This record gives sequence, structure tokens and C-alpha cells, in this order.
Amino acid sequence: MSDLGRLVADRYLLVERVGSGGMGTVWRAEDRLLGRHVAVKKLRIPPHLHDDEIRTLHERTRREARSAARISHPNVIVVHDVVDDEGLPCIVMEYIPSDTLSDVLKRRGALPPAEAARIGGAMAAALRAAHAAGVLHRDVKPANVLLGHDGRIVLTDFGIAMESGTSSLTKSGELIGSIRYLAPERLRSGDAGPGPASDLWALGATLYQAVEGRHPFQRDTPIETAYAIATDSYEPLRSAGDLAPVIEGLLVKDPGQRMDVHEVERRLGDATVTRTAPLDPPARPDGAADPQPPAQKERKGSGNRRRTVLRSLLAVALAACVAGGALWWLRGGVETPGALANGVKSSAPAPGTSSAPPPLPAGYRLQEADTGISVPVRDGWTRKTLPGGEVAYIDASGLVGLRVNAVRFAGADPLRHWRETEEAQTRRDNPGYERVRMAATTFRGRPAGYWEFTFDGRERKYRAAELAFAGSDGTQYVIYLSAPNEQWHRYRPVFDTAARGVRLSDDG
Repeated sequence: MSDLGRLVADRYLLVERVGSGGMGTVWRAEDRLLGRHVAVKKLRIPPHLHDDEIRTLHERTRREARSAARISHPNVIVVHDVVDDEGLPCIVMEYIPSDTLSDVLKRRGALPPAEAARIGGAMAAALRAAHAAGVLHRDVKPANVLLGHDGRIVLTDFGIAMESGTSSLTKSGELIGSIRYLAPERLRSGDAGPGPASDLWALGATLYQAVEGRHPFQRDTPIETAYAIATDSYEPLRSAGDLAPVIEGLLVKDPGQRMDVHEVERRLGDATVTRTAPLDPPARPDGAADPQPPAQKERKGSGNRRRTVLRSLLAVALAACVAGGALWWLRGGVETPGALANGVKSSAPAPGTSSAPPPLPAGYRLQEADTGISVPVRDGWTRKTLPGGEVAYIDASGLVGLRVNAVRFAGADPLRHWRETEEAQTRRDNPGYERVRMAATTFRGRPAGYWEFTFDGRERKYRAAELAFAGSDGTQYVIYLSAPNEQWHRYRPVFDTAARGVRLSDDG
């Protein structure tokens, strides 16, 4: 029998079914006491469930209400009440005339980047508020984003949310959430209690779908989709515009290196306003078109591994011009990426930090950089020794380079140094510089730093990633990759392979 026209809890008259899913049905209802419209979510109990499973569903419904009620934010659904209806809990929420993002994408296809940025910014704000309240959503997806007819954007359906200090309501190895939006760390470990980074991965998958019109890891079966999320790369972004760095920063498989919610919210806010991209900076009169990098201070004292750290990429470019008539590692006058000379930007090692490096993958060879460090390098890449002793391996296009060096920082903490110099030097000297992420990490059990960022070259935008770590004798090493931003996912595996496959002479 239809519930249309029924009175729930002697107060809420069900007047229209507005949505349904595996967990329940949502009705527009009339609140007879206050004379307003509300949304009533009625729990659906599948047949043949055991009593303990039914109790779990009841508790999840109550937790949904509690979780949402803990969050006071305009982009989070407002919960008014939880009532009993024929032995089943029902959630009474604010009613928002709206369409879900899922329905809009099905009807309209991909969205313009600025519109997707506005939606994503509201979602990020909602997640920031939820995480600050100790609530993990665990089911972020387009179907749970309401696009109000008045322009309001609301994250809803906290049905499988988890609060800090509470049990997960899942059995060992049980995964809760929509498979296409589960973060890779959950699929690899079967972890039923994800952290905030897992919600951010789902936000990244949602934004990818919003701008590209397809899911980043869609496969024919759920198992194949799950495997792709855990192990495969996604198709490069083609329509994301200014959103590309944000989406890429969210879809990083290592949760420790994923872009944090504050950075996401800030950058999506910037991308919401459609801007005309500035022209590439004009070449300097001396022909050195690339921006000056931040300098790295040398640690005082003697040692056979001391290196003179170049204070400016300008010096490198000029030296290369004098010696070979081309800028840096370039051939044919193509612009060099605006990267650091011997400067540190750290990039975290790829997943897997065991002390023994893995075997070389096909298509790579081990190259010794003459600084006590050897790394796997792609076949066909050309070695160049740069002024100051840094070694670079350049691909055939001349636009992509892997650089390796031993350096001496001012102090033993590269992360602290980067943070101290980011505003004073890096942002000032690199046109278009934008941080993607900067974080402490570990490399084979030792402290390390990670820095990933984008910047403008003369003709295109670049992305760079750098790993800084110390060997057993205290020598500090840098592995750095830069490539055109639009081809980043094609070349990022080069960096990951180099980081995984590092061999140090002081490790024996």
C-alpha cells in the first residue's frame, strides 16, 4: 500500500515521494503543527534480515540524524527531528526544492569548470565543517549533493556517517559506501573506518565526473572498478580547466599526500570566478625566460659532499646559453620549466616504503647520479650534468625532466625551510605558482618532505613534484620531476618509480 497521504507520528503528512534509495524513501511532507514543508526519510527494511542486522539499520538511521545535527553549516542538511513510525525510525529534515547533482549530470552532461567549482567549493566547506565536528560522511557522491532551485548547495545523506569515538557498525572486512567513490586505501585494506582523506577522495571523484561527464575509474563490473581505483591511473583530465590541479590533488592514491580540505576550499573558491588566463610572461632581454627559483641555504661546516647551491635559475640558464646556445636542458629553444635549480620541493615517495627497493620495471634502467644516489630512469632519456653538479635526465621532447642531487639545507628539516621561503621566494619568483600539497612524510622509515606545485612557463603550465630525504649518514637528497601540467599523469609514474627504486651508496 502506498504511503501517500499517511500521517507520520501524528504530525507529518506525506504528500509527495521525492527520492528513494537502498536505505529508504524520502517524502515531502507537511508539518501539521508548524505549517511548513519538511523532508521525511523513512527507513526501508529489506526482507529476510536477521534481527541484529535490523538493529544495525535502526542505529544507522539514528546516527545519521545525530551526525547531521552536530554540524551547523549552510551546506549541510538541517535535521529537525527523529520520530518513530510503525516501529521504524524516520528522520525529519528541512525540505529543499532541488535536483541532485547526479540527476543534473545525467540530464545535462558535463558541467563548465566554474560551475563545478562552485558546487565543489560548497561540498568542501560542508566536509570541513563535518570533519571539524568529528563526523566522517563516508558516502560523498553526486547523488548526495542537492542543488537547490534557489542556488543553495547542500550535502545530505549522512546515513553511513561515523562519529569520533563510536563503533563503525560494520563487520570485519565489510565495506560501506558506494563502490565507485570508495578511496583506494579502503579498498586495499578493507578498512571500515576511513579518515577525512577518504571523504576528500570521493569529492575528487565527484568533481572529475562533473567536469568530464564520466567517472574516473568506471569499469564494466564493480570488482573491476574497485581494482582500477586501487591500482590504475585515471584518464587524463580534458575539460577541467582551472579545476585540474584540485582534482589531481584529491585523486592521489596515498591518503597522506592528498590535498587537504582547506587548500581544496581555497582553490575552488578561486576557480569559481571565470577568469581570462594571463598571457605567459614575456622573455627577459637576456633570453632567460624562466622564473628565478628559491635559493637553498647551505649548512655551515666541511664535508666531501658539500655542494654549492645555486641561488638563481637565471645563472643556470645563462650558463647553459653560453655553453650550448640553449636554455638549461632544452633543445631547439623550447622553454624550460620554471623549476628549482638545487632547491628543494619535496614530493612524497609513492606507496610502499620498505627498506629494500623493488626490482626495476620494464622500460627503466638504473642510473647513478654521481652523488651517492642511483635511481631508475626511463629508457631513452638523456643524461645532462647541470652547473652545481645536479644531474638531470631529459625525455625526447625536452619538456620533461627528472633531476637528482645531494644538497645541504639550512637545518635538517626541508619542510620547515620550504614553508619559511614559500612566500618570500617561491611565490615571488615563480609566475603562476600554486601549491598543490606540502607535507611531512617518511621515506624508508626516515623523515622526509613532500612538495608538489604548479607554475607557468613561457608557453604552458607545468607541474612539479619533489622528494627530499636523508640517507643513513645524514646526507640529504632530492628527487625532482617537472612536466607539462596537461601531461602530468603520463609522467608522474616516472617520479614514483624513481622514488621507489632509490639506491644509496651509504646504505651498502
